[in-house]
Amino acid sequence: MPDPRPAQAAEREARQAAPDDWLETFARVGYAAKGVVYTVVGVLAVQAAFGSGGQTTGSKGALQEIASQSFGQILLGLTALGLACYGIWRLILATLDPKDKGTDAEGVVKRIGYAVSGLVNLGLAMWAARIVMQTGGGGGGSGSGSKQAMTAKLMSQPYGLWLVGIVGAIIVGVGLYHFYKAYRAKFMEKYKAGEMNRTERKWAKRIGQWGLSARGVTFAMIGVFFVQAALTANPSQAKGLGGAFRTLQQQSYGPWLLGLVAAGFVCYGVYCFSYARYRRFQTQTAV
Repeated sequence: MPDPRPAQAAEREARQAAPDDWLETFARVGYAAKGVVYTVVGVLAVQAAFGSGGQTTGSKGALQEIASQSFGQILLGLTALGLACYGIWRLILATLDPKDKGTDAEGVVKRIGYAVSGLVNLGLAMWAARIVMQTGGGGGGSGSGSKQAMTAKLMSQPYGLWLVGIVGAIIVGVGLYHFYKAYRAKFMEKYKAGEMNRTERKWAKRIGQWGLSARGVTFAMIGVFFVQAALTANPSQAKGLGGAFRTLQQQSYGPWLLGLVAAGFVCYGVYCFSYARYRRFQTQTAV
């Protein structure tokens, strides 16, 4: 009589693979949507830097720009769906822990990061969906205005100035971590290297490093803005991505500084597209 255990083991593996495949699809669609948003943010900022139109805006401004194009409602709807997929994937990483990060200090920090990323992207998806359905217009505010409102609300709480300062310090830390990721280039370990030729791997590394460094610059600046708001007890000091871009533009050689960082955001968009195509998603692979 044949041993049924091999067949049972194969059936278990097939059941386990299905959720992984489902999550992988969500992640790839999400990376593609992020690629669209960051590419639009970068292109608009490059145009603003060199006086050829465009604007210094963040993710919400990019979504509004998408909506204003021909067939923009359709493209924005697809982008919203992709951002929702990405947000759900990150929340699953945070709550169900399919990557087995565990509950030690390092694992908890990573899972909190997944949760924050998931909530931010779900919020963007909902905001984009409201534009598509024309039920909320521009949504609940955008850019530095929403950051200032959030800061003022935090400051009104007990120990509010400390809370704002801590938030700023954390954001600065996230920016520094982006520089570390760019320097170490460990993101290359997550590519399906066997499906890429030497030139593709070389440019994937360069583009990823540039994109991560550009995000590091803006995260660090936004964090400093929040720290300044705490030190001066002035919520108007808090600024978002658009504010960081405008601050760069106002410096000596501002157009060139803004152009370099804006081009880095385009690179980050391309990096997201490359992850949508070539990223590995094994259960034990670090995210």
